[in-house]
Amino acid sequence: MSRELVIGNLVARIPVVQGGMGVGISLSNLAGAVAKAGGIGTISTAQIGFKKEGYEVNAHKSNIEAIGEYIAQARQIAQGGILAVNIMVATTGYEEYVKAAVRAGIDIVVSGAGLPMNLPELVAGSETKIAPIVSSKKAAMVIIRQWMKKYNRLPDMVVIEGPLAGGHLGFSKDEIEGYINKTNSYDDEVKLILDYINEVSQQNGVHIPVVVGGGVYDRADADHFMAMGAAGVQIGTRFVATKECDAAQAYKLAYVNAKDEDVVIVSSPVGMPGRAIKNAFLERVAVGERIMGKCRKCVKSCEPSTTPYCISRALTNAATGNTDEGLIFCGGNVGRVDKIVSVEEIMAEFA
Repeated sequence: MSRELVIGNLVARIPVVQGGMGVGISLSNLAGAVAKAGGIGTISTAQIGFKKEGYEVNAHKSNIEAIGEYIAQARQIAQGGILAVNIMVATTGYEEYVKAAVRAGIDIVVSGAGLPMNLPELVAGSETKIAPIVSSKKAAMVIIRQWMKKYNRLPDMVVIEGPLAGGHLGFSKDEIEGYINKTNSYDDEVKLILDYINEVSQQNGVHIPVVVGGGVYDRADADHFMAMGAAGVQIGTRFVATKECDAAQAYKLAYVNAKDEDVVIVSSPVGMPGRAIKNAFLERVAVGERIMGKCRKCVKSCEPSTTPYCISRALTNAATGNTDEGLIFCGGNVGRVDKIVSVEEIMAEFA
């Protein structure tokens, strides 16, 4: 396992990218700690301003302001380490979110939940690196061909998110079931993506590192993907149960106490399947109860008149400790989490 992840002029001592987790799970404390420990810390911008006083009046304004504030806080903690933001393409006002992160001097913008077709123009003139999240070779090809044709720009890094990842997933429910039941092997798709990115890299005389996430929990998982040719791994779930994670203690304990059988695939109001921990909130949704309050227009694809619940409110409730009335996203390996540790302890395993 290589000890460094090289992204242009950025060098992470440990080839671990902490996955962006919203709402309020990976903010400045977690991202800063991972960056300080030698990896790449990632702030999720999903409803990032929910703690600000003006959020209920103007969520968008609060979110834009909070992006710069959290990046500055993370910088102080990171002590020169590498910081990224995860910004969903499905976010309403996506372009403004990216520009706010660039203004704040973020090192890398990681972008998924849709295809980030115009990302190069949003970071133009800056030193900010760009990394699309893909789940298939087809998606990687569409993005790279468009970026080269329109902007003559390649990704600085590519993140592959597999079907065991937490939160929103870029697969159909049937595909997810096939991978879970091992009817299909996702390694086959990972290999196709790696081969394609290597081909693009060679044709253009550049190095595009590929990071694989989704189901990566320990050193053995990382070694597996790096033996296939990945330059690093992305880890989300395991970092939730850390002292530095920005989520409430009740949220962290939900991970510690979860068993494999508690993990379910849900239909999110965003229009994508998601992986979460079964709880009282999801039981209410399952019987048809509609839990919808004020709409914050957080994602483009949500239809407030028909959606069963407000995803922003559900995720905010969970992050702040009201787990019985919230949605607790998780990765497929949450059942392996059995205690709360420090970021330093996790990172040492991958050094």
